[in-house]
Amino acid sequence: MKTRTFLFPLGVAALAATPAHAELPQPVRAMIEAAIATGDTATIDAVAGVARSTNPGDGAEIDAMLADFRAGQRELAAAQAQAEEVAIREASLLDNWSGEGQIGGFQSSGNTSSVGLTAKLDLEREGLDWTHKLRAAVDYRRNNGQTSREQLLLAYEPQYQIGDDMFLFGLAQFERDRFQGYSARYVASGGLGYQVVDNGSLKLAIKAGPAFRRTQLITGASENTLAALAGIDFGWTIADRLTLTQDVNAVAEAGGSALAIIDSKNTSLNFVTGLEAGISESLTARLSYTVEYDSNPPAGAVSTDTLTRFTLIYGF
Repeated sequence: MKTRTFLFPLGVAALAATPAHAELPQPVRAMIEAAIATGDTATIDAVAGVARSTNPGDGAEIDAMLADFRAGQRELAAAQAQAEEVAIREASLLDNWSGEGQIGGFQSSGNTSSVGLTAKLDLEREGLDWTHKLRAAVDYRRNNGQTSREQLLLAYEPQYQIGDDMFLFGLAQFERDRFQGYSARYVASGGLGYQVVDNGSLKLAIKAGPAFRRTQLITGASENTLAALAGIDFGWTIADRLTLTQDVNAVAEAGGSALAIIDSKNTSLNFVTGLEAGISESLTARLSYTVEYDSNPPAGAVSTDTLTRFTLIYGF
Protein backbone atom coordinates (compact mmCIF):
# COMPACT_ATOMS: atom_id res chain seq x y z
CA MET A 1 0.00 0.00 0.00
CA LYS A 2 1.27 3.36 -0.96
CA THR A 3 1.61 5.89 1.88
CA ARG A 4 0.75 9.51 1.22
CA THR A 5 2.45 12.31 3.12
CA PHE A 6 0.69 15.70 3.49
CA LEU A 7 2.94 18.70 4.04
CA PHE A 8 1.58 22.02 5.42
CA PRO A 9 3.41 25.23 4.77
CA LEU A 10 5.60 26.15 7.72
CA GLY A 11 3.85 29.54 8.23
CA VAL A 12 0.40 27.94 8.46
CA ALA A 13 1.58 25.44 11.06
CA ALA A 14 3.14 28.15 13.15
CA LEU A 15 -0.05 30.21 13.01
CA ALA A 16 -2.11 27.24 14.20
CA ALA A 17 0.24 26.73 17.15
CA THR A 18 0.20 30.42 18.28
CA PRO A 19 -2.67 31.98 20.32
CA ALA A 20 -4.67 34.82 18.76
CA HIS A 21 -2.80 37.21 21.05
CA ALA A 22 -0.35 36.87 23.90
CA GLU A 23 -1.64 37.10 27.47
CA LEU A 24 -1.10 40.45 29.21
CA PRO A 25 2.41 40.28 30.72
CA GLN A 26 2.41 39.85 34.50
CA PRO A 27 4.47 43.01 35.19
CA VAL A 28 1.99 45.10 33.17
CA ARG A 29 -0.97 43.47 34.96
CA ALA A 30 0.68 44.15 38.34
CA MET A 31 1.23 47.77 37.36
CA ILE A 32 -2.48 48.24 36.47
CA GLU A 33 -3.58 46.44 39.65
CA ALA A 34 -1.36 48.74 41.72
CA ALA A 35 -2.92 51.78 40.05
CA ILE A 36 -6.43 50.41 40.68
CA ALA A 37 -5.53 49.90 44.35
CA THR A 38 -4.94 53.64 44.72
CA GLY A 39 -8.56 54.33 43.72
CA ASP A 40 -7.42 57.50 41.94
CA THR A 41 -9.14 57.73 38.55
CA ALA A 42 -6.47 59.97 36.99
CA THR A 43 -3.69 57.57 37.99
CA ILE A 44 -5.63 54.54 36.72
CA ASP A 45 -6.36 56.18 33.37
CA ALA A 46 -2.72 57.24 32.94
CA VAL A 47 -1.33 53.78 33.73
CA ALA A 48 -3.94 52.08 31.52
CA GLY A 49 -3.03 54.42 28.67
CA VAL A 50 0.65 53.49 28.93
CA ALA A 51 -0.27 49.79 29.11
CA ARG A 52 -2.35 50.06 25.94
CA SER A 53 0.40 51.84 24.03
CA THR A 54 3.04 49.26 25.00
CA ASN A 55 0.71 46.26 24.62
CA PRO A 56 -1.61 47.11 21.73
CA GLY A 57 -2.83 43.54 21.38
CA ASP A 58 -4.11 43.36 24.97
CA GLY A 59 -6.60 46.25 24.90
CA ALA A 60 -9.59 43.99 25.55
CA GLU A 61 -7.98 42.51 28.68
CA ILE A 62 -7.04 45.96 29.97
CA ASP A 63 -10.59 47.20 29.33
CA ALA A 64 -11.97 44.20 31.23
CA MET A 65 -9.81 45.05 34.27
CA LEU A 66 -11.02 48.66 34.20
CA ALA A 67 -14.63 47.56 33.75
CA ASP A 68 -14.37 45.34 36.85
CA PHE A 69 -12.96 48.27 38.81
CA ARG A 70 -15.71 50.65 37.73
CA ALA A 71 -18.42 48.09 38.49
CA GLY A 72 -16.99 47.66 41.97
CA GLN A 73 -16.94 51.44 42.47
CA ARG A 74 -20.59 51.68 41.44
CA GLU A 75 -21.56 48.92 43.86
CA LEU A 76 -19.62 50.61 46.66
CA ALA A 77 -21.24 53.99 45.95
CA ALA A 78 -24.69 52.42 45.89
CA ALA A 79 -24.05 50.66 49.21
CA GLN A 80 -22.79 53.90 50.79
CA ALA A 81 -25.80 55.84 49.51
CA GLN A 82 -28.16 53.22 50.89
CA ALA A 83 -26.39 53.24 54.26
CA GLU A 84 -26.61 57.05 54.39
CA GLU A 85 -30.32 56.96 53.52
CA VAL A 86 -30.98 54.42 56.29
CA ALA A 87 -28.99 56.53 58.77
CA ILE A 88 -30.99 59.65 57.86
CA ARG A 89 -34.33 57.85 58.12
CA GLU A 90 -33.44 56.38 61.51
CA ALA A 91 -31.92 59.60 62.92
CA SER A 92 -33.66 61.30 65.82
CA LEU A 93 -34.82 64.91 65.75
CA LEU A 94 -31.64 66.05 67.49
CA ASP A 95 -29.27 64.29 65.07
CA ASN A 96 -27.62 65.51 61.85
CA TRP A 97 -27.59 69.22 62.71
CA SER A 98 -24.76 71.35 61.39
CA GLY A 99 -24.16 75.07 61.50
CA GLU A 100 -21.99 77.96 62.47
CA GLY A 101 -21.78 80.51 65.23
CA GLN A 102 -20.55 84.10 64.96
CA ILE A 103 -19.49 86.43 67.73
CA GLY A 104 -17.93 89.87 67.88
CA GLY A 105 -17.73 92.72 70.33
CA PHE A 106 -15.99 95.88 71.45
CA GLN A 107 -15.36 97.94 74.57
CA SER A 108 -13.91 101.40 75.02
CA SER A 109 -13.29 103.73 77.98
CA GLY A 110 -11.94 107.21 78.55
CA ASN A 111 -13.64 110.16 76.89
CA THR A 112 -16.29 107.75 75.63
CA SER A 113 -17.47 104.69 77.49
CA SER A 114 -19.07 102.14 75.22
CA VAL A 115 -19.60 98.42 74.90
CA GLY A 116 -21.08 96.33 72.12
CA LEU A 117 -21.87 92.71 71.33
CA THR A 118 -23.02 90.95 68.20
CA ALA A 119 -23.73 87.24 67.99
CA LYS A 120 -25.41 84.94 65.51
CA LEU A 121 -26.20 81.24 65.33
CA ASP A 122 -27.25 79.38 62.16
CA LEU A 123 -28.31 75.74 62.33
CA GLU A 124 -29.39 73.43 59.50
CA ARG A 125 -30.64 69.85 59.38
CA GLU A 126 -30.81 68.31 55.91
CA GLY A 127 -32.80 65.13 55.34
CA LEU A 128 -33.93 63.20 52.28
CA ASP A 129 -36.77 65.57 51.42
CA TRP A 130 -36.87 68.04 54.33
CA THR A 131 -34.41 70.76 55.31
CA HIS A 132 -34.83 72.66 58.58
CA LYS A 133 -33.11 75.99 59.20
CA LEU A 134 -32.90 77.84 62.53
CA ARG A 135 -31.42 81.31 62.88
CA ALA A 136 -30.83 83.52 65.92
CA ALA A 137 -29.09 86.90 66.03
CA VAL A 138 -28.56 89.59 68.64
CA ASP A 139 -26.94 93.00 68.34
CA TYR A 140 -26.50 95.17 71.45
CA ARG A 141 -24.68 98.47 71.94
CA ARG A 142 -24.44 100.82 74.91
CA ASN A 143 -22.77 104.24 74.81
CA ASN A 144 -22.12 106.48 77.86
CA GLY A 145 -24.66 104.61 79.93
CA GLN A 146 -27.39 104.74 77.28
CA THR A 147 -28.50 101.80 75.14
CA SER A 148 -28.12 102.84 71.50
CA ARG A 149 -28.87 99.54 69.74
CA GLU A 150 -30.92 96.53 70.78
CA GLN A 151 -31.88 94.05 68.06
CA LEU A 152 -33.07 90.46 68.35
CA LEU A 153 -34.04 88.02 65.59
CA LEU A 154 -35.33 84.45 65.82
CA ALA A 155 -36.40 82.53 62.69
CA TYR A 156 -37.36 78.99 61.72
CA GLU A 157 -37.64 77.93 58.07
CA PRO A 158 -38.57 74.40 56.95
CA GLN A 159 -38.19 73.43 53.29
CA TYR A 160 -39.63 70.44 51.43
CA GLN A 161 -38.03 69.40 48.14
CA ILE A 162 -40.62 68.68 45.43
CA GLY A 163 -38.21 68.35 42.49
CA ASP A 164 -34.56 68.67 41.59
CA ASP A 165 -34.71 72.47 41.86
CA MET A 166 -38.19 73.29 43.23
CA PHE A 167 -39.10 73.42 46.93
CA LEU A 168 -41.85 74.52 49.29
CA PHE A 169 -40.93 76.66 52.28
CA GLY A 170 -42.42 77.99 55.47
CA LEU A 171 -41.20 80.82 57.70
CA ALA A 172 -41.89 81.80 61.30
CA GLN A 173 -39.95 84.85 62.44
CA PHE A 174 -39.73 87.12 65.50
CA GLU A 175 -37.95 90.49 65.61
CA ARG A 176 -37.38 93.09 68.29
CA ASP A 177 -35.92 96.54 67.63
CA ARG A 178 -37.07 99.30 69.93
CA PHE A 179 -34.99 101.87 68.09
CA GLN A 180 -36.95 101.14 64.93
CA GLY A 181 -40.13 101.67 66.92
CA TYR A 182 -41.43 98.17 67.63
CA SER A 183 -41.09 95.92 70.66
CA ALA A 184 -42.11 92.80 68.73
CA ARG A 185 -42.77 91.93 65.11
CA TYR A 186 -44.01 88.50 64.02
CA VAL A 187 -44.02 87.12 60.49
CA ALA A 188 -45.62 83.89 59.28
CA SER A 189 -45.16 82.97 55.64
CA GLY A 190 -44.94 80.11 53.17
CA GLY A 191 -44.64 79.63 49.46
CA LEU A 192 -42.58 78.28 46.59
CA GLY A 193 -38.83 78.40 46.02
CA TYR A 194 -36.53 77.60 43.12
CA GLN A 195 -32.80 76.78 43.04
CA VAL A 196 -31.66 78.86 40.06
CA VAL A 197 -27.96 77.91 40.17
CA ASP A 198 -26.01 75.39 42.21
CA ASN A 199 -22.73 74.52 40.51
CA GLY A 200 -20.38 74.41 43.48
CA SER A 201 -18.86 77.87 43.07
CA LEU A 202 -22.16 79.75 42.68
CA LYS A 203 -25.45 79.15 44.48
CA LEU A 204 -28.60 81.18 43.97
CA ALA A 205 -32.10 80.40 45.25
CA ILE A 206 -35.24 82.53 45.10
CA LYS A 207 -38.52 82.18 46.99
CA ALA A 208 -41.85 84.00 47.23
CA GLY A 209 -45.24 83.67 48.88
CA PRO A 210 -47.93 85.38 50.98
CA ALA A 211 -47.21 86.49 54.54
CA PHE A 212 -48.99 87.66 57.67
CA ARG A 213 -47.28 90.26 59.84
CA ARG A 214 -48.18 91.46 63.33
CA THR A 215 -46.32 94.47 64.72
CA GLN A 216 -46.43 95.64 68.33
CA LEU A 217 -45.23 99.24 68.51
CA ILE A 218 -43.44 100.71 71.51
CA THR A 219 -46.40 103.08 71.88
CA GLY A 220 -48.57 100.10 72.83
CA ALA A 221 -50.52 99.98 69.57
CA SER A 222 -50.46 96.91 67.32
CA GLU A 223 -50.95 96.32 63.60
CA ASN A 224 -51.97 93.19 61.67
CA THR A 225 -51.32 93.14 57.94
CA LEU A 226 -51.31 90.75 55.01
CA ALA A 227 -48.16 91.00 52.91
CA ALA A 228 -46.11 89.44 50.14
CA LEU A 229 -42.69 87.95 50.81
CA ALA A 230 -39.80 87.65 48.37
CA GLY A 231 -36.37 86.31 49.25
CA ILE A 232 -32.98 85.56 47.72
CA ASP A 233 -30.22 83.39 49.15
CA PHE A 234 -26.89 83.42 47.36
CA GLY A 235 -23.26 82.41 47.73
CA TRP A 236 -20.22 82.78 45.50
CA THR A 237 -16.82 81.18 45.92
CA ILE A 238 -14.40 83.79 44.62
CA ALA A 239 -11.26 81.66 44.74
CA ASP A 240 -10.32 78.15 45.78
CA ARG A 241 -7.47 79.31 48.00
CA LEU A 242 -6.49 82.82 48.97
CA THR A 243 -3.20 83.46 50.76
CA LEU A 244 -3.78 85.84 53.66
CA THR A 245 -0.36 85.61 55.30
CA GLN A 246 2.71 83.50 54.79
CA ASP A 247 1.32 80.58 56.80
CA VAL A 248 -2.47 81.03 56.53
CA ASN A 249 -4.40 79.78 53.53
CA ALA A 250 -8.09 80.45 53.18
CA VAL A 251 -11.16 79.90 51.11
CA ALA A 252 -12.77 83.21 50.21
CA GLU A 253 -16.51 83.38 49.67
CA ALA A 254 -19.00 86.14 49.08
CA GLY A 255 -22.55 85.43 50.09
CA GLY A 256 -25.65 86.78 51.68
CA SER A 257 -29.38 87.07 51.51
CA ALA A 258 -32.15 89.53 50.79
CA LEU A 259 -35.65 89.41 52.22
CA ALA A 260 -38.47 91.80 51.30
CA ILE A 261 -41.91 91.88 52.97
CA ILE A 262 -44.37 94.17 51.22
CA ASP A 263 -47.75 95.27 52.53
CA SER A 264 -50.03 98.25 52.01
CA LYS A 265 -48.64 100.14 55.03
CA ASN A 266 -44.99 99.30 55.20
CA THR A 267 -42.37 97.64 53.01
CA SER A 268 -39.44 96.04 54.84
CA LEU A 269 -36.16 95.04 53.28
CA ASN A 270 -33.29 93.18 54.90
CA PHE A 271 -30.17 92.81 52.79
CA VAL A 272 -26.97 91.12 54.00
CA THR A 273 -23.79 90.54 52.02
CA GLY A 274 -20.38 89.51 53.23
CA LEU A 275 -16.88 88.28 52.55
CA GLU A 276 -15.46 85.27 54.38
CA ALA A 277 -11.89 84.01 54.71
CA GLY A 278 -11.06 80.70 56.38
CA ILE A 279 -8.41 80.85 59.07
CA SER A 280 -8.50 77.14 59.90
CA GLU A 281 -10.69 74.15 59.12
CA SER A 282 -13.39 75.33 61.53
CA LEU A 283 -12.65 79.03 62.06
CA THR A 284 -13.56 81.73 59.54
CA ALA A 285 -13.32 85.52 59.58
CA ARG A 286 -16.30 87.38 58.10
CA LEU A 287 -16.82 90.97 57.04
CA SER A 288 -20.48 91.76 56.38
CA TYR A 289 -22.64 94.74 55.47
CA THR A 290 -26.32 94.87 56.42
CA VAL A 291 -29.03 97.22 55.20
CA GLU A 292 -32.41 97.32 56.97
CA TYR A 293 -35.14 99.45 55.43
CA ASP A 294 -38.71 100.25 56.50
CA SER A 295 -40.67 102.50 54.17
CA ASN A 296 -43.01 103.76 56.90
CA PRO A 297 -41.20 103.79 60.26
CA PRO A 298 -42.83 105.06 63.47
CA ALA A 299 -42.41 108.71 64.39
CA GLY A 300 -38.87 109.49 65.50
CA ALA A 301 -37.29 106.59 63.61
CA VAL A 302 -35.44 106.73 60.29
CA SER A 303 -36.17 104.46 57.35
CA THR A 304 -32.72 102.96 56.81
CA ASP A 305 -30.22 101.35 59.15
CA THR A 306 -26.83 100.07 57.99
CA LEU A 307 -24.33 98.01 59.92
CA THR A 308 -20.83 96.81 59.10
CA ARG A 309 -19.62 93.84 61.11
CA PHE A 310 -16.34 91.96 61.47
CA THR A 311 -16.89 88.64 63.21
CA LEU A 312 -15.32 85.25 63.73
CA ILE A 313 -17.34 82.20 62.65
CA TYR A 314 -16.96 78.75 64.10
CA GLY A 315 -18.38 75.98 61.92
CA PHE A 316 -19.52 72.63 63.29
